[in-house]
Amino acid sequence: MTDSTIWWLLTGAAVAVELLTGTFYLLMLAVGLAAGALAAHAGAGPSVQLIVAAVVGGGAVAAWHLLRPKQPDGPAGANRDVNLDVGETVTVDAWNSDGTASVKYRGANWTVVAAPGAGNETGLHRVRQVVGSRLLVEKI
Repeated sequence: MTDSTIWWLLTGAAVAVELLTGTFYLLMLAVGLAAGALAAHAGAGPSVQLIVAAVVGGGAVAAWHLLRPKQPDGPAGANRDVNLDVGETVTVDAWNSDGTASVKYRGANWTVVAAPGAGNETGLHRVRQVVGSRLLVEKI
């Protein structure tokens, strides 16, 4: 069995394990293994093949780590990328004595609560966060 065949088998195994685990870093290492296979096809010796695979795979992992999207700040209920209700508007007609109100939103009745520092005024409000089944709103 040639060196390049071994590299391609290792590349395929790394991709298969990545598909089972969902670890994107393993895919970057598979790129390095493929680079080792290409080095073998080019006629490089075993030590050069290992160096090429290590540099390309390690470089790909480092690049992905530095360039990957960062985790969103704050709770998921306040992140528009996670919860599409954040930023939408609702109309509050009247506030209850306990500081809540009931609004019709997306075809259902929702309980809304004023955001800290926001007064209990009627009118148009923007959803700042979804907390359980309640909408945390602020006056627009």
